[in-house]
Amino acid sequence: MDRSARQLSDFRFPKAQKPRYRPDRRFPKYAYLPGSGLPHPVRHPDGHSFSATDEPLAWCMTSLPEQFLWGVDLFNNCYYWEAHEAWEPFWQHVSRTSEEWAFLKAIILLAAAGVKVREGKHGPMRRHLDRAASLLDGLNADIFTPAIGMSPQVLASLARAECSLVWPFRNRIGLDIFLQPTLPT
Repeated sequence: MDRSARQLSDFRFPKAQKPRYRPDRRFPKYAYLPGSGLPHPVRHPDGHSFSATDEPLAWCMTSLPEQFLWGVDLFNNCYYWEAHEAWEPFWQHVSRTSEEWAFLKAIILLAAAGVKVREGKHGPMRRHLDRAASLLDGLNADIFTPAIGMSPQVLASLARAECSLVWPFRNRIGLDIFLQPTLPT
């Protein structure tokens, strides 16, 4: 195995080994999938997040916000639509010309790609992964590595590796990408 393959494999681990960053929060009753017949989480009275509010959230790279870490838990456990919803308030409230905006947009695109995997939509999944990888390639590794546990460029490589998998996916419920924030001790 060459060095780059070994490096990428270091960021993949079985579901049972996924760390939780917000173990105090319960996962939603279901992972929403558009068109699945499940109630829309926010708009339907039976949705798991009905009446939840999207308050502006302050983004801070030096101390990762709890809501960001909750999004990581959701993403790592294939609650992609919900992860997108957890991260979007940050993205909406940072400057569109900032690296933070590009970073948040990239991980939201990864979540959207996860939804497309679950929907069985290969083309849209690839587009989301390609767009995310392009954004991640241009980010400062020193700034963003603690938020995802790897450099943005390694995450971009993982996204591109997902694009190269043979379609149709067999027994796939999500992406083979997991985020591992580094928390201060």
